[in-house]
Amino acid sequence: MPRFPTASRETVPQEQVQAFDAIVSARGGVIPEVGPVAVQLHVPEIARRGEVLRAYLRAEGSTLPDNVAELAMITTARELDCQFIWHAHAAAGRKAGLSDALVYALRDRKNLPTLSSTESAVINYGREFFRTRRVSQATFDAALNEFGDRGLIELTNLMGYYSVLAFNIYAFEQLPPASDEPFLPVKECFSGNVCLTLSVRLPNRH
Repeated sequence: MPRFPTASRETVPQEQVQAFDAIVSARGGVIPEVGPVAVQLHVPEIARRGEVLRAYLRAEGSTLPDNVAELAMITTARELDCQFIWHAHAAAGRKAGLSDALVYALRDRKNLPTLSSTESAVINYGREFFRTRRVSQATFDAALNEFGDRGLIELTNLMGYYSVLAFNIYAFEQLPPASDEPFLPVKECFSGNVCLTLSVRLPNRH
């Protein structure tokens, strides 16, 4: 169960109601009940400013093509074992051109198929940072060669942004929405020291 109830105009800081209204209006009048934005909306200015960064990285200004952006997101999800982000972006990654073989290998931590230099640069960059908290010169140079100065900064901040979302998701126990996407095969622990090994699909809600 989520650790916070759904935000409302009455519960958010009153000096931030305008930001709350703007975010809800941009979502067609629907207040998000699950996910990282549902958490951030309790402090609407955080949600509003995060949305500005998301809009740049995902739509308005980034030079990264969709397949690169989606690969960066699911690499982040896999390295952080974040079910919510994985469920939100695995199918989108396939739609953007990532092969089933690549998505499945990332999900199951199997040997990766033959990769393009671009795919290899994204995965190695993310994996190395998340696993060692460092990026070696060789890995950095390979990514820089693929994306240039601007693209590499955009890639770094895209992965960083989704790391922030993952922190919100896990700290506030936000479960992923129903989908046909299989769970990442990881052990999930919730409040009360309840741990489950998840490796099946979530049922669709009708």
